[in-house]
Amino acid sequence: MDPVVLFFLLGVVAKLAKSDLKLPEALYETLSIYLLLAIGLKGGVELAKHPILTIAPQAFAAIAMGATLPLLAYPVLRFVGKLSNVDSAAIAAHYGSVSVVTFAVGLAFVLKRGVAYEEYMPLFVALMEVPGIVVGIVLARMLAKRELPDSSDSPGDVRLGGSTETRMGASNGTRWRMLAHEIFLGKSVVLLVGGLLIGWFAGPQGIDPMRGLFFDLFKGVLALFLLEMGLVAAGRVADLKRAGPFLIVFGVAAPMAFSVIGATVGYAVGLSLGGTTLLAILAASASYIAAPAALRIALPEANPSLSIGVALGITFPFNLTFGIPLYFEIAKRLHA
Repeated sequence: MDPVVLFFLLGVVAKLAKSDLKLPEALYETLSIYLLLAIGLKGGVELAKHPILTIAPQAFAAIAMGATLPLLAYPVLRFVGKLSNVDSAAIAAHYGSVSVVTFAVGLAFVLKRGVAYEEYMPLFVALMEVPGIVVGIVLARMLAKRELPDSSDSPGDVRLGGSTETRMGASNGTRWRMLAHEIFLGKSVVLLVGGLLIGWFAGPQGIDPMRGLFFDLFKGVLALFLLEMGLVAAGRVADLKRAGPFLIVFGVAAPMAFSVIGATVGYAVGLSLGGTTLLAILAASASYIAAPAALRIALPEANPSLSIGVALGITFPFNLTFGIPLYFEIAKRLHA
């Protein structure tokens, strides 16, 4: 098992054991900024080595996949899990978007094994972060059904998916300008895209003086960040207990199914073994940074404990401990 995963498990054990271990908030923010910039810079440097038109078909396939995954997740959540429309759409949006940290661990995984991959893969992280969120919001808007309140409801309430929700919820218009600002100018997208552009314009020679900071120290910083993420993930156990067994099963089954889609798409568009593995990892991951921030504005009536609980409490640790090696094996079988 990769040492960075052991740091994550240390955080989980410490939290469950009720240790007072906790990283300072300022350090957590600093580590987040570093990881996003480092991933973006690395992708930008490699992007400078490739004509954009040559990777355009692969980039389009990644975007299309990011928009399709929530369409697959929504009916399962809505009709099998019997969740409300808005909660189903919100969770689907999380699984349509991607986890930068999961990608970073996957990157460390393929590097440790010396597996070749397309160095511009971080570009796909930035491209896939937004489409799933937008599709999830559109699903909530288009499929929201107003039902007349029964005698026990107040005039301002409405039954939706078995729960009482206000009429100011998903059926009303979205504040698209605020939402666009939150999605496209949120911290994660700005740092990823900004790092990509800086690396692209500067090129390998321009970035070389900073290589020691942003490239050589990457894995050590990732280990510290995962220690904190282990503490946070273990703190979501209570949310999952309230969510019930369905979301726990979904949190494991969805990434496994989506990884097959991601690996198949990667193989079909001509990615290498490492690139196919990384695209499978992206497809299997679920956002717990960009998606919650955007949905807080777009779907304020959604229950964040459900979406963040399953994404961070189940899917994230599953991917780190069991999923990434499994997705690598799936990619190997396709490339055999």
